Amino acid sequence: MKRYSRTCLAVGSFFLSAAACVLAFQPAGGYHLLKKIPFGAAEGGGEYFDYLTFDATARRVYLSHGTEIKVLDADSWAPAGNITGLKRSHGVALVPELGRGFITDGDLAQAVIFDLKTLKTTGQVKAEADADSILYEPVSKRIFVFNGDPNSCTVIDPAHGTVLATLPLGGAPEQAVADGKGMIYDNLEDKNEVIAIDSRSLKITARWPVSPAGQPVSIAMDRQHRRLFIAGRNPQSLVVMNADNGKIVGQSFPIGARVDATVYDAATGMVAVSTGEGTIHIFHQDSPDQLSLVETVKTEFGAKTMALDPKTHNLLVDTADFEAAPAAPAKKGSPQRRPIPGTFHLLVYGR
Repeated sequence: MKRYSRTCLAVGSFFLSAAACVLAFQPAGGYHLLKKIPFGAAEGGGEYFDYLTFDATARRVYLSHGTEIKVLDADSWAPAGNITGLKRSHGVALVPELGRGFITDGDLAQAVIFDLKTLKTTGQVKAEADADSILYEPVSKRIFVFNGDPNSCTVIDPAHGTVLATLPLGGAPEQAVADGKGMIYDNLEDKNEVIAIDSRSLKITARWPVSPAGQPVSIAMDRQHRRLFIAGRNPQSLVVMNADNGKIVGQSFPIGARVDATVYDAATGMVAVSTGEGTIHIFHQDSPDQLSLVETVKTEFGAKTMALDPKTHNLLVDTADFEAAPAAPAKKGSPQRRPIPGTFHLLVYGR
């Protein structure tokens, strides 16, 4: 009787463990709006917003908002401070070991240095016009600023706040991602390709086409399986690329208009893509070379930039209220909806 009980318990434990594993790897569906956090107008008026940066260690969220960076506590959503004195902020890169952060200011063609504790600005580093995407590469311990219009990358020594080099890229850079081993992969929007940059030698080692996607903008990476998730605007699609040879693997997936962010959640195998038309496309990584669409979540118009909270697996997007679309112009072109000043807000989606 005791042996039978132990056997039953062992078998039961096995099936419970197996069931738990199956559930853990189920596609992540059921995302819905959890919270909306409104903000006031940025100093100087107008309404412009760009990248969101999530600091998983310090549990802070950095939101680009025109002439400022808004900083929030990621658990209470209380304001942690504002970084002001900017002209047109874009991205934020954090260097925790130095207690420093760097902000790209596209209109001032520079990277602004700030203190991670006080959020006070402590200096500026000259970049180039249209300084946009930015990242910290931990192996070379360098900051990389990607300048759109000049088709270049400014490489910065974050410890000394000095420029080490300016790299010509041969195309207009968009977002970039680091593999944690010294390589950086960056989208060249106008060339329909991804480039691989060795962060130590500062050499471009490869150029790979992203077809059947086009005009690649956003990028994320599965570092364990060496896969890049690249989303483009023309054609509007998501593709998976092998980061070692540039081969497109599996099928491509249609997405909404004006994509601007892709995130990858290694714990759940989720790949999420946000678009300016007001959608988040959520996929599950069934295998390194295969994705499946889980759901498309309706957000708000303009909510094209996004960040992932790896602790809660929530998705954060920001946008503003927009004026109604104007009538189509007589000449060829797409009419633009304008954001209403003072309506900037953060949207938090979760399950």
